[in-house]
Amino acid sequence: MAEMETFDTTIQKTNIWLKDLMEEEGWEDKHKSYLAMRAALHALRDRLTPQEASQLASELPMLVRGFFYEGWSPANKPKKIHSKKEFLDYVSEELPPDPDLDPERVARGVFSMLARHVSKGEIKDIKSTLPPEIRELWPSTIQ
Repeated sequence: MAEMETFDTTIQKTNIWLKDLMEEEGWEDKHKSYLAMRAALHALRDRLTPQEASQLASELPMLVRGFFYEGWSPANKPKKIHSKKEFLDYVSEELPPDPDLDPERVARGVFSMLARHVSKGEIKDIKSTLPPEIRELWPSTIQ
């Protein structure tokens, strides 16, 4: 039954992350939290080098790692997204129409949630690879 503990653990951790994002955004809908997390993570993943994306993925719960990698092709990465607008447009492409799912609010919320759950060193590495306009979406408490 040890293999079932792995699944139980990842479901528990994923639910903690989803609840954290729900609380951050004031949402009551776990599915909305999942959609937001997935959209922001995909945009971030595609803006990172394959090596940096893999390093981030190694710190994600197994279930989150699955949807982080969903549909990913490491070819031609990182995407040449240099401005905040380009990044937020990329996030927006994966979001359903919903006034609660503003791309900037989603990106900021997911980045804040990541900053609470991923090691400070990894967050620092990620931020150092991003252009200043995109880096500005991260919480200012992270250097």
